Formats: sequence, structure tokens, C-alpha cells
Amino acid sequence: MFAQEKPEPVADARAETGIDVLQAQHFAGLRGKRVGLITNQTGVDATGRRTIDVLAKTDGVKLVAIFSPEHGIAASADAVVANATDSATGLPIYSLYGETRRPTDATLQGIDTLVFDIQDVGVRFYTYITTMAYCMEAAAKHNIAFFILDRPNPLGGEIIEGPMLDADKVSFLGYFPMPVRYAMTMGELAKMFNAENKIGAELHVVEMRNWSRNEMYWMTGLPWIAPSPNLPALENLVPYPGIEILQVGGVSVGRGTDSAFLELGAPWIKPEELLAELKRRLIAGVTFEAKTFTPKTGPYAGEKCKGVGLTVRERDGYRSMLTGLEIAEALHKFYPQQFQIAKMITLLGSPSTVERLERGDDPKAIEGGWGGELAKFQAMRTKYLIYR
Repeated sequence: MFAQEKPEPVADARAETGIDVLQAQHFAGLRGKRVGLITNQTGVDATGRRTIDVLAKTDGVKLVAIFSPEHGIAASADAVVANATDSATGLPIYSLYGETRRPTDATLQGIDTLVFDIQDVGVRFYTYITTMAYCMEAAAKHNIAFFILDRPNPLGGEIIEGPMLDADKVSFLGYFPMPVRYAMTMGELAKMFNAENKIGAELHVVEMRNWSRNEMYWMTGLPWIAPSPNLPALENLVPYPGIEILQVGGVSVGRGTDSAFLELGAPWIKPEELLAELKRRLIAGVTFEAKTFTPKTGPYAGEKCKGVGLTVRERDGYRSMLTGLEIAEALHKFYPQQFQIAKMITLLGSPSTVERLERGDDPKAIEGGWGGELAKFQAMRTKYLIYR
């Protein structure tokens, strides 16, 4: 949960996302095209209309197919997603989280332009990034133009956190060597991937208006639409990068509840013991309390879990990755047999970070050790930034 100690800052003007700018530009670049749209329920305009419906009803634009990422078109599934049909338009919805994770030659038949409109969450291992990149690769292969309808990075465009993904750890959970929290929009990422990975796509970014790098999502004036089942509200998102990495080690992070990523536990944790340890560490911007809960999905689904809940006190500058490392090191210290810290490599993507955690190194020192690589990334990323 969040502690509200002062009124939320309000943006001078509501941010205009790519779909709204595209409409203002009278769909320049899409007229006369046969379009495939990669989207989910987050793809809406300022009036709440689905981008699907906007494009389907625009004269001169022929929407012929829809592609959905992980969690499906409604962003509600927590499993493999099957192909479907859109009830409003009758168009096929091809799942990119089912039998294939890339558009196939068959599904791209008759398409000359791909449009991507999905709200990302600003975290490297969130799979919408890889889905976008795979679609760019398919577009390049088939000489199909690729349009990004840009949206804000909800965690802002300035704070970079976490270890770099090692190049040999690239996977569906990490498309490109970059930190966990990279502070770029999808349009900016697309430019970086296209150049650095030499994808060669004909890329067009429909840029936002009225968004600045220092704006978190709650400053944009835009309504939050859940991009997946366990991020129903912004309060779940802020701690997500650092708390999610703990699940692969064998604890529940509250999946299936309204408090996902605001609690963590397992049947074998002693809450008061863990709570005292976390309080002793004086982790900035967050407080903890003992908590018991029953997750609906994920590890220990349906089982009573004991652990802690967390309250983010200063979310604008909150460092979720340091929180995650502190908790991981504490769990390893007290429960080395139950908490499988080595498995955190799946999301951290940095063997050196995991090895230091296993040794019991101070998480603040581990965080400090990322500085050199993050500085190199920041210098490289500057070439692809759109917004100031």
C-alpha cells in the first residue's frame, strides 16, 4: 500500500498518447494500408475507445488482423493464450503467447503495416518488450512498416535501477542487455533495438505530446488500465521490479490478490523474525509489517503464507531493486534451505549479482557495484531518447 503524505503532483496538461496524436494527424502513414495491430486492453484513446475500434472505423485504413501479447487481448489471462476472434469487429486475434511468440508468415499474409499500441510497465523482464521486438524482427523480414503508438513509461524516464542483463542471458524475459528499470518509452526502446540489434525495420514512432521524462504515470492525467492481472493499480507497480524477483526463489508475492507485490511470504517464514531484520536494515522509502495471506495463484496458491506487507512512503524516488536485494539477502540468511536464491538469475540476469547475494554481501554495496555498467548504458541510451 501507499502512504499519502502530501497531495499528488498534477501535470500541467494531460499527456497525449500515440493513438491520440495519430488521430490528430489524420492517420498519416496508415491511409491506404492493410494493418495488423498488436494490442490489448491498454490500447485505448483519450475517450476510452479501443485502438482496435478506432482503426477499424477509419476510412482509408484497412485493419485486417489483431495480435495479442502475454495475458491476452483483455490482459486478464495468467496462462498460455489461444487464438480468438474479436467480437466487435469479427477480426482474428492471433496470440503471441501461445503456440508461437512471433507473428508467423501465415498470420502476416496480406499485411503491409504493423502497429503496436500497448502500455508497458518499464521493467526489463515484463514480456511486452520482447513481443514488440519480435514483431519488429518479423516486420523487417517481410518488408512491413512498423509503427509504435507511444505511451509513457509509468515509472518515469529518469531513474535507472538494477543490474545489466548479461549478454548470454538474453531470452523472452530479457530481449536486450539493459538494466531492470531502464527509464525509456517503448518508442525509445524500439529505436534502440532497431539500431543496436541491427533489426533493420522501417520504424515510425508516433510520439506523445505533453509528457516529460520526470513524470511518473500518476502525474500524466491518464487513467491506469491494468496491463496484466496482478498490476490492477499503480500501487502494485511501484514495488514490482524488486519484489517480483523474489518469487523465483520460492516465496509468494501475493499473486491473485489485490495486494500483489505489496506482500511476500511462505509457510516456512517466521514473520516477526523477518520483520525485525528488515526494520534493522532501514531501507529507504518503505516500511514493513508482519502479515499473513493466502495467494490465489503462483507459489503456495491456496496455502496460508506468513511474511511481511510493505508500504511505500515516497514512491516518486523509491528504489524497488534495492528493496528486493535487501529482502532476498535476509531470506537467504534466515532460510537458506528453503529460499533458493540462485534461481533469481532468471529475472536478475546477472550472475555476479546473484553470487554476491549468496555470499552475504551488503545489498547497498552490490547496488553500488552496478554503477559503471549503468553509466555505459545511460550514455548509449541517450542517442535514442525522444522526450526531455
